[in-house]
Amino acid sequence: MRSGQVAEAAGVNGETLRYYERRGLISEPARSPGGHRLYPPGVVTQLRVIKAAQRLGFSLDEVADLLAAGRHRHGRADAGLQASARTKLAEVEQRIADLETIRGRLCEALEAGCDDLLECAESDSCPLPFVDLAAVHRG
Repeated sequence: MRSGQVAEAAGVNGETLRYYERRGLISEPARSPGGHRLYPPGVVTQLRVIKAAQRLGFSLDEVADLLAAGRHRHGRADAGLQASARTKLAEVEQRIADLETIRGRLCEALEAGCDDLLECAESDSCPLPFVDLAAVHRG
């Protein structure tokens, strides 16, 4: 398959295809006598896997590690999808907790009627997490 066909079938653009090739996420393809890249059909699946992993929050470096672990299984329990998914899930859960805290503070700021950050920072009733300015003014 030529690069345009692969890109279209996988839902990526040609530049993404070449970038993944430079990063080593997909193998460099054979070339036609005219110099066109000729990819095997399996590369479409590889590209779809890469994009799916990114949607799950994996960075391209992490995707590269996952792909390498899949190709070179040596019984390492810390290198496969299960271990990586557990780690990523813990990161996602922490981000969710952080976002819930932020959401709560923003709701409190709305309820308190905060409209000016500087005025709010000096108000005793502002729920936003400013440094304790009263202690700074006292010290």
